Amino acid sequence: MAAATVYDGLSLLFQFLNSFGFLVLVTVGLAIVFGMMGVINLAHGEFILVGIYGTALAYHAGAPLPLAMVAGVVVTTVFGIVVERLIVRHLYDRLLDSMVATWGLSLVVAQLLLIVFGSSLDSISTPMGNVAYGPYTSSVYRSVFLPAAALVVLGGLFLLFTRTEFGVKARATIEDPETARAMGVDTDRMYVTTFAIGSALAGLTGALYAPAIGAITPDRGSTFLVESFVAVVVGGSSVVVGTLSASTLLGLVNAVFSWQLGTFVGLMAMLLVAIVLLRLLPNGISGYVEDWRERRRADQ
Repeated sequence: MAAATVYDGLSLLFQFLNSFGFLVLVTVGLAIVFGMMGVINLAHGEFILVGIYGTALAYHAGAPLPLAMVAGVVVTTVFGIVVERLIVRHLYDRLLDSMVATWGLSLVVAQLLLIVFGSSLDSISTPMGNVAYGPYTSSVYRSVFLPAAALVVLGGLFLLFTRTEFGVKARATIEDPETARAMGVDTDRMYVTTFAIGSALAGLTGALYAPAIGAITPDRGSTFLVESFVAVVVGGSSVVVGTLSASTLLGLVNAVFSWQLGTFVGLMAMLLVAIVLLRLLPNGISGYVEDWRERRRADQ
């Protein structure tokens, strides 16, 4: 009985780590573009797909998997820069227009992938194998490596935006572009660089999940978008705090219900919790934390 309880606990833990890693990685690129630029990129799922396709094509062309992943990230970054220069740069401070434009872009990208590459690409086998414990097995890649990669990404972004000159200039540009421009900050460069970082992170997500999603099809973008959008809205405008808190909470809800009742119920439970949280915390978790800090400073 004790051993069975331990096995059940390990299974639930790995389920949570799997869900947490997925939510962090699919969310963080969208969180940067939305939280720092005020643009809701409804083509975010297709950006991830570009990373998946770039990785898969390079891998099946003979490149080692790590090099194929780098290729996927590079292709998505270049794609993001082109999109920012041609489309997004004209839509800053036009939230509805940016949503319509990027939604249209998502349809175009999905159809182009379907026309050019067909209904599916050959899948990539998942590396690192499985670990068996009692009646359960878990993928080391999905349940250990990807959550660890997610934490590394969050840590890197925290250092980038809080400890570097670029981070200071980027935050200044987002908060008050006119003042930042008057102080000599190249705001146009900040916008395109920030969008490129968000695109690169979407590409990294696609590259990392290319060996873990099974069939590679052009209609999977919506799957990535729904969960990332929910996590961004629940987390709020802070890239690191919002992504970490929302992914932890929603990942735990998803893991518990998926483990007990199946994947579909887990997703529905996560969406229901997100709706309740948005009702209680309209500015997201990070917005609530910031309001709490301001109240404490005012009381001191």
